[in-house]
Amino acid sequence: MAKKLTLGKNERLKSRKQIEQLFSKGKSFSVTPLRAYYLFDHRQWTLNNGLRFGVGVSGKNFRKAVERNRIKRLVKEATRLQKNELLEKLKEKNVSMNVFFIYTGRELPEYKLVFSKVGVILNKLVKLVDENAFTNS
Repeated sequence: MAKKLTLGKNERLKSRKQIEQLFSKGKSFSVTPLRAYYLFDHRQWTLNNGLRFGVGVSGKNFRKAVERNRIKRLVKEATRLQKNELLEKLKEKNVSMNVFFIYTGRELPEYKLVFSKVGVILNKLVKLVDENAFTNS
């Protein structure tokens, strides 16, 4: 069976309450030029809410909305193509996760750079799910 490489509406982190909770209670790490915030959500894993993520870009570093939106599109595309391993691990552990990427660089990135850095972040999140799925609160 072919792997599903989609990015549906239900995989986007849009709830202000969840985003605020992610930034206040979640943990973070950096892989330059991205910073990833994550929080394990103790609801049971389902296809609809197993992994939710969002992307942010500073308006201070990128004045033009066109540039901010391009960076967000690049990060979303890189995540869409590489998220399956993380989804499988979350399903295996029966836990949900919220993730938020913040682009901290000051120059427009190439897609190859974004793709590789998002891959590093997702691999690190897979390891974190393995280690901390039940100890994080």
